[in-house]
Amino acid sequence: MNFKVKTANLVKLKSQCLVVGIFKNPGKAKGVRLSASAERIDSSASGQLQQILNRGDVDGGVGSTLLLYDVQGISASRLLLVGLGDKEECPRNDYRKAIVAATNLLVERKIASADFAILDSVSDSHIGDYARQIAEAVHEATYRYRETQSDKKPMPELSRIGVLVNRRDTDAAQMGIDRGIAIANGVSFTKTVANLPGNICTPGYLADRARELARSHGLKVSVLEEKDMEKLKMGSLLSVSRGSREPAKLITMEYRGASQDRRPIALIGKGLTFDAGGISLKPAAQMDEMKYDMCGGASVFGALIAASEMKLPLNIVGIVPSSENLPDGAANKPGDIVTSMLGKTIEILNTDAEGRLILCDALTYAKKYDPESVVDIATLTGACIIALGHHASGLFSNSDSLADELLAAGARVDDRAWRLPVWDSYTKQLKSNFADLANIGGRSAGAVTAACFLQEFAMDYSWAHLDVAGTAWSSSSPKGATGRPVPLLVEFLIRRSEADNAGSGTS
Repeated sequence: MNFKVKTANLVKLKSQCLVVGIFKNPGKAKGVRLSASAERIDSSASGQLQQILNRGDVDGGVGSTLLLYDVQGISASRLLLVGLGDKEECPRNDYRKAIVAATNLLVERKIASADFAILDSVSDSHIGDYARQIAEAVHEATYRYRETQSDKKPMPELSRIGVLVNRRDTDAAQMGIDRGIAIANGVSFTKTVANLPGNICTPGYLADRARELARSHGLKVSVLEEKDMEKLKMGSLLSVSRGSREPAKLITMEYRGASQDRRPIALIGKGLTFDAGGISLKPAAQMDEMKYDMCGGASVFGALIAASEMKLPLNIVGIVPSSENLPDGAANKPGDIVTSMLGKTIEILNTDAEGRLILCDALTYAKKYDPESVVDIATLTGACIIALGHHASGLFSNSDSLADELLAAGARVDDRAWRLPVWDSYTKQLKSNFADLANIGGRSAGAVTAACFLQEFAMDYSWAHLDVAGTAWSSSSPKGATGRPVPLLVEFLIRRSEADNAGSGTS
């Protein structure tokens, strides 16, 4: 998708389709309110636009659309009116929904090029932020998964988007679009890798994709093989891959955007490329969706892609422990005891609680980088879906300040999380008669006890855990990966970099 910031005359612009906003009248009043751009067009068209709107074919509600042809007084071939909702509110989330709705119509009508003139209602201080929304939303609406389909349907023809702004706002708009494209690229990568089937997307495949990013995005990549993990005594991680023919990998990707003495932020993503549950076999229904058990790892890839394309002034380490969890004669058995890299022993009461077994060794491994903060991301528990549904990711942390940063970032980009406790009283549920810890804590508070298990391996730094089991993919139509929580993670990284710059007096 090609985006271009334009300062052209709205009326004289020769466009295949000009997109302008309209607003819903407040309260119960009928009719719509014109945006500044729509008012200019209406004036040039001698009131034709208002006459059409008075017919009541569109109410200005969020995402409502009306496509018009041959509007008098303008050079554009088509005029697309899109509802932005309440003018006084027009929150970012509604704005994004409106752009997606407009883009869907453009794709449906096979329009190859369009110009968005909908930033006229946004204050100068928010131009960059809302321009970013245009880039992200257009990519979201035009994303298609095609990798494993032989009868490939044609991709959307829409390939060029113009963004109209005042001349004084061009730099801010361009920066916003550039950021939006970077985030969209990260989200698209995350979706595609997560949507791949388990027979293609294996731990070795993820390692190869990481090596490709070393070349394309300048990341420093290393991959630990099982023999390397044995030397590091990662007995917990290695125990999960014993039932699979695919060897485990520990993938590390380093992005350096700041000075060498700047401590990195570590992102750790669960990379279970297929989870059958092991000996504690899952039910057959919807087991195909267990290819999505690597969405946490995929989101780490996506966040690093976005950060590197934006050239954020940060150092970031992405760590993805990757394995399969399958049953065979060598697989973990309920009652087995394994020793983690930290030296803690773990009694495996349920082999389907394997994500925490690979993450705990990755959390210990992360200490070698002396991180200033660590965030792990995992499709960890069905219990989190019971608690929060598919709307919010579960957030757990040993740091109030880090938790607040992540919550604020998620709220800002509508990739929300909700904080849950990691109190000592819950950790007691992990007591084992035969080991230092059990890998499950009983039926109650399953998402919490899973987080408490991880916290035992994250005592030496500021840590947060995102349980994205309910948000990383959708089982309904359209089925597939959502790309979450890449937007949350990238917004967190952006805010951390901006806070650092403000603190140092740079801009």
